[in-house]
Amino acid sequence: MHDHRRLGRELGLFDTDPLMGAGLPYWLPDGATVRHTLEEYVREAERAAGYRHVYSPVLGKRELYEISGHWDHYGEDMFPPMQLGAEQVILRPSLCPHHALIYRSRSRSHRELPLRMAEVGGMYRSELSGVLGGLTRVRAIQLNDAHIFCTLDQAVEEARAALALIGRAYADLGIRASRYRLSLPGEGGKYVAGPGLWSRATALLREVLDGSGVAYEEAEGEAAFYGPKIDVQIADRAGREATLSTIQIDFHQPERFDLHYIGADGAKHRPVMVHRSVIGSVERAVAHLIEEHGGAFPAWLAPVQLVVLPVSQAQEEAAAELVRGASGAGLRAEVSGEGTLGARIRAARLVPYQAVIGAREAADGLAALRLRDGRRPGALPAGELLRRIGERVAARGTGLWA
Repeated sequence: MHDHRRLGRELGLFDTDPLMGAGLPYWLPDGATVRHTLEEYVREAERAAGYRHVYSPVLGKRELYEISGHWDHYGEDMFPPMQLGAEQVILRPSLCPHHALIYRSRSRSHRELPLRMAEVGGMYRSELSGVLGGLTRVRAIQLNDAHIFCTLDQAVEEARAALALIGRAYADLGIRASRYRLSLPGEGGKYVAGPGLWSRATALLREVLDGSGVAYEEAEGEAAFYGPKIDVQIADRAGREATLSTIQIDFHQPERFDLHYIGADGAKHRPVMVHRSVIGSVERAVAHLIEEHGGAFPAWLAPVQLVVLPVSQAQEEAAAELVRGASGAGLRAEVSGEGTLGARIRAARLVPYQAVIGAREAADGLAALRLRDGRRPGALPAGELLRRIGERVAARGTGLWA
């Protein structure tokens, strides 16, 4: 079984330092490449699905979270306020209050809806040290988050489209959902009042799940404090389950922030707020990917996609030329020239593509291609080799060769 904490350090993806603190890992160059590629992938997928991206600050005044309900219902998981003159500011535990403020920053028409607002942004949770672990549970979280402001009639279709977007991302990443969960409120004061709003939101989410044809279970006590949600669950090799992706339909925060749009009738109407996250926190997503693939990431996500192996020093210039061509084509490539060829091939076992250049290949402008899965397509002209790898990378997914 792969443990992402051990493997992530062995592969030089991330690490921690006591002076930074528990639950605050830092990303090393290869890990930063995986993270950046993952973030750009989800931004691209969102742009294609009609989302517009924003940036919002990681701090907010205490009053903001009093309005949203986080202060009363989520305060134990928030960092304490910082005093700035007469004001108190807090590291945000969620992005949704900021997006609500962006929505209400100007008048909105029904013609603008659905308005899909997305951000890959930081948020902070005051997690107890006993529950922290590697990238799975951290205190500084980079969240792939989005909020769709729409009419009531649009809410089910928007949530269903978000569920389909999650499914496509899982296919490209090689992730399998262990189950789908409809998370409902439980007993106690954790949840905001308003049984009518809860029942309406729950009915809409059931309609989304039923219409999508996925099997799901209901779980009380797992809802967000402001509304029910669809949780897409993943499991590690030991069977431990965690939530990666979520979809929520929220009537509470539009009311708390007095959000509205001007309808076709010229009157003000309250929008519905659909929260959704395709890959959840980047940290948890990468942790799961490390364990799921044992460090052998899909080719488009791998920190190094092509390693070029000259058989001897005489082929080093040909190898360097191939790497320059690969870099110009947008591929992440490097030369490996130290040690025996066998040792270098073994060291690059997790790299999707290995190109060996001997004397014959160098003379003919070829490279002998080896795939990570053991297949050997053979000697190919450099241009064709780079074109075919580029096409496979651009196609995303988990396949190595067409």
